[in-house]
Amino acid sequence: MRRTVVVMLVVAIGLDVAYWSIWFTQRDWLASEHTQAYYDFENAFPLADLWLGLACMLALVTLVRRHPSALLWLIATGAAGLYLGSLDLLYDLEHGIFAKGGGGAFEAVIVAITWAFSLTVLRFAWTRRGELLGAGQGATGR
Repeated sequence: MRRTVVVMLVVAIGLDVAYWSIWFTQRDWLASEHTQAYYDFENAFPLADLWLGLACMLALVTLVRRHPSALLWLIATGAAGLYLGSLDLLYDLEHGIFAKGGGGAFEAVIVAITWAFSLTVLRFAWTRRGELLGAGQGATGR
């Protein structure tokens, strides 16, 4: 499962960089709406996504190095992802984004992936907290 989480962290970092690179260069490829309110909403995310990306990077490095702070960074990553996914989900539901063709479907995929990623990382971190903290052979952290 550790290897799966490592891969998920690498993919998350890559997707974060790709999304914002496209948003700032070819916005029409991603935009579900073309209103100023939608652009303002999306433009409020880069700093929060930068935090998520940084937490992912630190989780990745500490997990690979088997450093006890991996627990902290995995929990920070999962929590940040759930928060951002919740913001996205609520906005999309309130504004009918999911019903807006291909862009809406893409938004639904982003929300689903964000939630699945975040819950997987949190579950992994919590159920292996003893191991992550180096509590010794056979420690489950439960």
